[in-house]
Amino acid sequence: MNNLILLPPFLPLLFGALAALFLRGWLRNTVMLIVPIIGALNIYGLDTGVFWSLEFMGYTLEPVKVDKLSLMFGYLFHIASFIAIVYAIHIKDTLQHVAALAYAASAVGAVFAGDLLTLFVFWELLALTSVFLIWARRTDKAYASGLRYLIIQVLSGVMLLAGLLIYAQVNNSLLFTEIGLEHQGIAQIGAWLIFLAFGIKCAFPFFHNWLTDAYPEATPTGTIFLASFTTKVAVYAFARGYPGTELLVWIGVTMACFPIFFAVIENDLRRVLAYSLINQIGFMIVGIGIGTAVALNGAVAHAFNDVIFKGLLMMTMGAVLHMTGKINGSELGGLYKSMPKTTILCIVGAASISAFPLFSGFVSKSMIMSAAVAEGYDVVWLLLLFAAAGVFHHAGIKIPYFAFFAHDSGIRTTEPPRNMLIAMTLAAVACVVIGSFPAQTVYALLPWEASYQPYDLTHVLTQLQLLFFSALAFVWLNQRNMYPPELPSTNLDADWFYRKLAPNVIKRVASAVNHSYQRAELAVVMSIKHIIQRSYDADKDEPRGYFARFWLTDTMVVWVAILLVAYLLLYYI
Repeated sequence: MNNLILLPPFLPLLFGALAALFLRGWLRNTVMLIVPIIGALNIYGLDTGVFWSLEFMGYTLEPVKVDKLSLMFGYLFHIASFIAIVYAIHIKDTLQHVAALAYAASAVGAVFAGDLLTLFVFWELLALTSVFLIWARRTDKAYASGLRYLIIQVLSGVMLLAGLLIYAQVNNSLLFTEIGLEHQGIAQIGAWLIFLAFGIKCAFPFFHNWLTDAYPEATPTGTIFLASFTTKVAVYAFARGYPGTELLVWIGVTMACFPIFFAVIENDLRRVLAYSLINQIGFMIVGIGIGTAVALNGAVAHAFNDVIFKGLLMMTMGAVLHMTGKINGSELGGLYKSMPKTTILCIVGAASISAFPLFSGFVSKSMIMSAAVAEGYDVVWLLLLFAAAGVFHHAGIKIPYFAFFAHDSGIRTTEPPRNMLIAMTLAAVACVVIGSFPAQTVYALLPWEASYQPYDLTHVLTQLQLLFFSALAFVWLNQRNMYPPELPSTNLDADWFYRKLAPNVIKRVASAVNHSYQRAELAVVMSIKHIIQRSYDADKDEPRGYFARFWLTDTMVVWVAILLVAYLLLYYI
């Protein structure tokens, strides 16, 4: 084991971002490919412990703390960074390269943060760096989606900051250990604020639309980074801060189930995968909520596998978008003729996310479902079974079928650039190797001590039956023309509240306020005019009544000032 850490874990990737800013050509490409390898070697074999500690305003901060949980996510993020960089190495856009590497560095820094203040810093850096991968597409929709994305992400950061300040005040500590929701008084407010901050980044129901709104609008290469880091940092944060919180079980089940209905009717295939991402995070959140060693191991193992197989699916759809300029299912089809290699790689990703035996999704998803049964969550198990069938429909079948098969769209193109094929192949091989040899790969990294055997007769038969009957249902529905067709459309779910309802309400309120102001202004002007008319005798051309005493020229300034103040008050109120 290694007791010496040469650099803080986030620094190699951060140095890579700085190098990408100033270097060009083959030298920049070489540095970008090397930095994730250096970063992984920097943390390889580290013993657990605090590797960097300091005092700040009377609190102990631990910017670098290593344990099995942080190491697992650290390895994962470096693997994901390397594959994504290989995939994107052909592009010449400096903005994308710098943002992607800085984003990856922020994710690594977050999972090695031993205190909440350091976590907050990297939490905000995740938002500030990732938004440029959306804006880098340079379309009006991308700019608008990126702005909405940034607002939600910054809101999450503000809630985290408020929560950690309360937490520090009550506990006299900023160390990031188990927080839980079992608190009283003001401490409970702090715990809930942190919980909600994590939940926003994890795409909880009603807080999830930043993901389905922004990820499909990012560049084909930027989406691979986005799908790998933000939500997985939130999963890590829940695993460390709120393990065994039963509320998470029911939130996770909801996340696993509701995206299925939107994914089935969605036309944009990258948005289908965005809904699928929420679905898979739901499984992880259920495992964290159950809180047993097997369930927690299943949650983090599924996070590990999801980054790879979801990244593979996103890469295949990115390749389709890159080569055809289209991503809607209604405009695609028949691409297996001109993109056979990409088709096969997409099918590997589809088999993995569907949890076919011998593929990576099977060895992690089954852990969570077994833990649910073992802990008496029978209803949860049934709902997860439904969610597993649903993900096979919308990601396992719909994605490859409508992109590469279905009707012949007439599009004829070529395979994507070689680097994109290499990246997809690396991810596909990882899916098969992890699924075939879990004990030697992902299971060897698991943080909690627990034994689990995925390949027993019950698990295999149950999953094969589920997949077989799900496929049969798809074929039957499709033959009967009952399966939702791919139609050009824009589907809104909870984002209807802030994209449609809120602007209309604000517009109506502003119109009402403006109308009231105009009426009030007119009433004041007319009242003043009436007073002046009653105070002046037009026949005698002189003032009368009380105004006559103050009609001297040198006191007119008083009346001008009164009228001016009255107008200004009306104007600004």
